[in-house]
Amino acid sequence: MSSNDKLEELAHPTYWDERYVSPTEDSYEWFKNYDQIREFVEKRIPEKSSSIINLGCGNSLMSPTMHEEGYCNIANIDFSKIIIEKMSEKYPEQTWKVADVRETGYPDGHFDIAIDKGTLDAMLSGSLWNPPDHVKERTTAYIDEIIRILKPAGKLLYITYRQPHFIKPIVVREDVWDLNIEKLTEGGGMFEYFAYVLTMKSG
Repeated sequence: MSSNDKLEELAHPTYWDERYVSPTEDSYEWFKNYDQIREFVEKRIPEKSSSIINLGCGNSLMSPTMHEEGYCNIANIDFSKIIIEKMSEKYPEQTWKVADVRETGYPDGHFDIAIDKGTLDAMLSGSLWNPPDHVKERTTAYIDEIIRILKPAGKLLYITYRQPHFIKPIVVREDVWDLNIEKLTEGGGMFEYFAYVLTMKSG
């Protein structure tokens, strides 16, 4: 199997169901754990009563930790039924839902904040200079859905290692939201992550 085939597997629930049946770890963090992004989150979500959707939650401890720290209005979704069952049993005080991030089932304008830590990345395969049509279709559907469920002035917070010249063509909608990019550096500044903050235009 080629490396591109392996990347393509990440976009399908069967891969994740198999991974979560017998996990080698209780939790796994894509890119950064919550301790490493706490300052960024608290700056971008100052109101702890904000309605938040965690897109592609997996078994990350981000939402449980945020809940412990006062963010008590978080909806967690993932298309792996297995991990949603496990997380809802482990953290029953939170909301867990089996859903595809491209079709969440929530009403229009429902959330103040959407958080993506690695979910968009799982949809990407092939050349990012000229993505295959099926990659363009699913990423477009994903961004369309986020825009639909966010309130006016709502925000998407997307954390990734991918460079802006690859991500901007996917996420930019100049008539819909404004983009701000922050760098999140590792200790010592050896490796950069990026936080894409997309804020819905209220007018």
